[in-house]
Amino acid sequence: RTGQVAEENPDFLKNGDVAIVTIKPIGNLVLEDTKTNPHMARFAIRDAGVTVAAGVCNALVEKKK
Repeated sequence: RTGQVAEENPDFLKNGDVAIVTIKPIGNLVLEDTKTNPHMARFAIRDAGVTVAAGVCNALVEKKK
C-alpha cells in the first residue's frame, strides 16, 4: 500500500499482493491493452474452478514467429 517495492522477482505472490507480471498463455487468448480498449483489458485466471488472479493488461507483446 506504500507503493514501495517489497521484493524484486518473488517466487510467488500471496493473497492481497499487487504486482506487474508477464503472463504467457498456453492457448489462444482474446485480450486488448488498456489504451486500445479498457473493457477488453480485464482478465481473470482460474484454476480448478477457483479464481487465483485478476488483473488489467497494460501492454501486449506479440508472439515471435
